[in-house]
Amino acid sequence: MHKLLYNFWPCFLLMLLSGFNCSKKNTTSPPPTGQITASAFAPATPVLKGITANPFLRVVVQIFSGNLEQQYRKIQCTINANGLGEVQKVDAYLSGDVFAANNLIGSVTPSSASFDIPVTLNLHPGIHYIWLSVVLKNDAAINNKVELHATKLIDAAAKELSIDQGTSVYTKLTGIAVRKGGDDNVNTYRIPGILQTDRGTLLSVYDIRYNSSADLPGNIDVGLSRSTDSGKTWESMKVIMDMGPPHDQNGIGDPTILFDPVTKKIFVAALWSKGNRSIAGSIGGISPDSTGQFVLVSSADDGVTWSAPYTITPQIKEPVWKIFFNGPGSGIAMQDGKLVFASQYWTSANVPYSTIIYSDNQGATWKGKILGPKSNTTESQVVETTPGTLMLNMRDNRGSFRSVATTSNMGANWTEHSTSYNTLPDPVCMGSLIKAKVNVNGTMKDVLFFSNPNSSSGRVNITIKASLDLGQTWIAAHQLLIDERQCYGYSSLTKIDDNTIGILYEGTKDLYFVKVAVSEIIK
Repeated sequence: MHKLLYNFWPCFLLMLLSGFNCSKKNTTSPPPTGQITASAFAPATPVLKGITANPFLRVVVQIFSGNLEQQYRKIQCTINANGLGEVQKVDAYLSGDVFAANNLIGSVTPSSASFDIPVTLNLHPGIHYIWLSVVLKNDAAINNKVELHATKLIDAAAKELSIDQGTSVYTKLTGIAVRKGGDDNVNTYRIPGILQTDRGTLLSVYDIRYNSSADLPGNIDVGLSRSTDSGKTWESMKVIMDMGPPHDQNGIGDPTILFDPVTKKIFVAALWSKGNRSIAGSIGGISPDSTGQFVLVSSADDGVTWSAPYTITPQIKEPVWKIFFNGPGSGIAMQDGKLVFASQYWTSANVPYSTIIYSDNQGATWKGKILGPKSNTTESQVVETTPGTLMLNMRDNRGSFRSVATTSNMGANWTEHSTSYNTLPDPVCMGSLIKAKVNVNGTMKDVLFFSNPNSSSGRVNITIKASLDLGQTWIAAHQLLIDERQCYGYSSLTKIDDNTIGILYEGTKDLYFVKVAVSEIIK
């Protein structure tokens, strides 16, 4: 009986997985008896400083039936010169098709371009997955790329098995984990916003979600991380928005950041939920007791110190609207000096609209109550394409694509853009949009840069795209995949210099910063 079950079980699994009929003769060719193959694959992921396991490449070893146990003792590797200066160690893990850092089989600190990782691998016939993971040095510059290859497996008798390199790209961007879940006893960091001030200081803002990854209402504050060396290192986190006790029902989050080049003042906006007054719990009106509040803080010293939080809700919200608050990411300063935040309101019928608020007196007062261009849109970003013309790029709850509209009179009238809901795929997520004057093939040019999970169905494939005609077209040649892994999906862009764009984006509970050459995005 046991023998019958043993013979039937593989066939039953095959029937379930592929519809194969066990009563029919298998006409496919049998696998080559005795053959052993090894092939490599590198996912599109950056190598991040502060992360103890960065999956760099996977080697699949397939040992067909008819072989004895294979005893491998070395993995032969190569690394580029820049990578050699940045890398602390290379670890080898025996894992599955998806990387998991729980079975370390070897580790080495490379000292030359060619090196071996000593391992003890005794592999029976079947399919086996070996992952190489890179750890960067604490003082890595995050300006250099790392190129790593696993070229051969060497067994106990010094016999070599070449590893097919396939078509993967084995050169990876480097970056840094600005915040990681668990830092300062915080469960999750989310909702990034970033900008660079006129002094070259990078300021990043985000949710400090102390107890869980859940949205407001909850115990959430707004944090800030500051870098004065172009993102190589970041100062200790500062809490810049905390509405006080009781913290579990007095959270503030979803921040966005704006720099005024006239006054050199920095503003951060966020949503305050006094009790259950986030989207679900707000019921309209103006008071914090009935509706979420559009709250600001400001800094006049390059982000070192910050004002106390204050609400501008009475200036900008229609009382009939259920709630009104900012879109996360970054705001802009227009050429005529107006300051603009992308925003959103929810009507009394619970229908959301993306919109804007603005100040024409350097943030002393703010103008709102501006009707949005399209229903069922929420988190948005705004840029000034040409003088006086704003483009609003919107998360659309219908799914599949971003919606886009323009205005030449500060939102009094809107025009749906030709790229609206047909050009930029989006899985119903936040996206980032900035305008930057950068070096394009030797010529300084105004370029729109956009980032989001480049997918219509899932939060994967964080990608930066560029438009050389101010958003009229977004061609496939002008984009770069940054990180293909599943993630929370939010991101924020900033110009670093004429040749470099920076991106701060969400992993899962973490926030990562990567610098990218403009020439890699615009090929």
